[in-house]
Amino acid sequence: MSSDKSKPDSEWRTILSPEQFRVLRRKGTEAQGSGIYDKHKADGVYACAACETPLYKSTTKFSSGCGWPAFFDAIPGAVNRHEDNSLFFMARTEITCAACGGHLGHVFKGEGFDTPTDERHCVNSISLSFSDSGGDKH
Repeated sequence: MSSDKSKPDSEWRTILSPEQFRVLRRKGTEAQGSGIYDKHKADGVYACAACETPLYKSTTKFSSGCGWPAFFDAIPGAVNRHEDNSLFFMARTEITCAACGGHLGHVFKGEGFDTPTDERHCVNSISLSFSDSGGDKH
């Protein structure tokens, strides 16, 4: 996927709430346990809250206990990975929407979860929207 949905910050500010802008455009993090999708269970697709690009299928969501929605894999081509050295004590892998570049969260490997990829995509709920199998958005 390409970045054909990119916009200047001035336009994102009119589309997104202040908190969505802080997380999606400024690489913020919502408070642990505060998001609506952490314990959310329904069949459907999680999309980027900024540009509505489908990112994760509900079949890849799992309960990690971390306080943010966790997925073991993304829809192919939907998520980009970037090295993130913003914390002085650890290197992390940032994940962003491949279409608009919105910050989603981070991916962690080797934590021992019983998933096919042994990865945990730790995603901010505010970075997501959800459509159930019937097409209803939440």
